[in-house]
Amino acid sequence: MSEFNYFNYFTEIEEYFWQKRGAHLLVSPLDWAIVETWQKAGIPLPAVLKGIDRAFESYARSRRAAGGRQLKSLAYCVDAVLDAAEEEKEAAAGAGPTASKAKEDTETFSRNELRMFFARNIEKISAQVSAMRAAQPEVASRLEEACARIAGVAQLLETPGALELEDLERRLTVIEEKLTAVLTASASDDFLVDVRRELDRQLAPYRRKMTAAQLSQLERQYMQKRLWERYNLPRLSLFYLT
Repeated sequence: MSEFNYFNYFTEIEEYFWQKRGAHLLVSPLDWAIVETWQKAGIPLPAVLKGIDRAFESYARSRRAAGGRQLKSLAYCVDAVLDAAEEEKEAAAGAGPTASKAKEDTETFSRNELRMFFARNIEKISAQVSAMRAAQPEVASRLEEACARIAGVAQLLETPGALELEDLERRLTVIEEKLTAVLTASASDDFLVDVRRELDRQLAPYRRKMTAAQLSQLERQYMQKRLWERYNLPRLSLFYLT
């Protein structure tokens, strides 16, 4: 997968799904959580697109399609995407080792684009620090720490040599995971229950198609997305830069 495709993972899947549905509709929070589970599992973009194609082909033969109902969620595509990913993995293993190609990370995002991305995120998080300092001082303090960590990651842009985007991504992921734990602990029980109820309702038609492990991972990603939205915080991953 090219670096461009790798860091445009979300937008390319979203646009492809729009094309297949024939309607430019907003992708739901559930769909975004599903894409995040694929991204974190390292499923290549071509495998995802192939799986989406197969899912739409299967759906077109179903009674629901015959009745005029559209395929509305990426949840229907989960099995087909995992099958396509497994096929790609087996094909790659059968092909044997290939010569690795040098990464041109600097062609993916310029240093200035990255600086602006980090600066915007620090600014947005800092605004929430001010808004939450009185009501939730512990969360505000952790948000300040996150800003300092992001600023530390931004300093890596000033080092000479090629940028290691995957290393930057790993560092940002660690910051996100720590902050997600803080937000989860500080959220009210009512909010967490409502989010789980919301997810259960959306997953109801597809639950039988997923394993317990898939459901557990999807629940974590969905909860993270809803928490960051609730606190009006920007996502830090480079996948959101585009």
